[in-house]
Amino acid sequence: MLRFLTAGESHGKALVAILEGMVANLPLTEEDLDTELGLRQGGVGRSERMKIEKDKAQILSGLRKGKTTGSPIAILIENTDSKDREEVLTRLRPGHADLAGALKYNQSDVRNILERASARETAARVAVGAISKKLLSEFGIKFENRVVSIGGEKDGSKWEALVKRTGEEGDSLGGVFEIKVLNMPIGLGSHVHFDRKLDGRLAQAIMSIQAIKGVEIGLGFGAADKKGTQVHDEIFYAGGKYSHGTNNAGGIEGGMSNGETVVIRAAMKPIATLKKPLNSVDMATKGSCKAHFERADVCAVHAAAVIGSAAAAFVIADAFLEKYGGDSLEEVKSHFSGFML
Repeated sequence: MLRFLTAGESHGKALVAILEGMVANLPLTEEDLDTELGLRQGGVGRSERMKIEKDKAQILSGLRKGKTTGSPIAILIENTDSKDREEVLTRLRPGHADLAGALKYNQSDVRNILERASARETAARVAVGAISKKLLSEFGIKFENRVVSIGGEKDGSKWEALVKRTGEEGDSLGGVFEIKVLNMPIGLGSHVHFDRKLDGRLAQAIMSIQAIKGVEIGLGFGAADKKGTQVHDEIFYAGGKYSHGTNNAGGIEGGMSNGETVVIRAAMKPIATLKKPLNSVDMATKGSCKAHFERADVCAVHAAAVIGSAAAAFVIADAFLEKYGGDSLEEVKSHFSGFML
């Protein structure tokens, strides 16, 4: 069973992740993680912070002579912009964790909430996802991600101008991204318990990413408007293999992978920190005010696609080891090669 934990704040000294349960003898380098971290920093609409931070992963444990050892893998990503912000923040920002978090944890300084709630935390998740992808690549499983739309616009050639114009207006944009998982084996996940269903686990992982407000598998919401004959994927058998004529299910049926490409889409809301701030309340005075503003992205949909891919990779790696598990890469490969489906 794979498990991981992240720690760290947006402007703290560093982000930390500990990954438990990864098999021994998996070839791995820090550069494998850095490649994914670099992709997370790209895309239109990112803030000036992406020019400050040069995310590099340090693997502190669980790796020796270029291979995992089977012990917990500890990862450190230092923050360049780590200066403690001394001012007390009490002006709440609509759309953020500020209000609910401050009340839940009895905090009078909202910075104690926003520093951890920040999407900066996802850098640690991307590092864990990179290790998960490395494992799955040993078995031919590959990941693709793309942005489907930004601010409702599907023409990618218009995104840069749209984001620039929106930023100049002091506003922000969200969008939709898609993740594909190719060469999936049949039978990851299970129908026997609700919390083992692969689509449920994937939906939770993607939904947990900051600013994600909707997740769908395959046709998703589109299936609700069609008849059964238009939705369900017909099954065929040829050359010793089962296949489907279409992939409206998005590669998952009954909570289990069916051998087709897993297709996930997610909707990201517009960034909540606005240069043209909305009306809000000052927690200290309880009076009306304009929401607090500090440096923020105008749009981060490209980054969210990378993060979503990492989140999906961890879930699928966990489900993969459930089915084909072992303590070393060699043992898992032996189990995988002996499976008949």
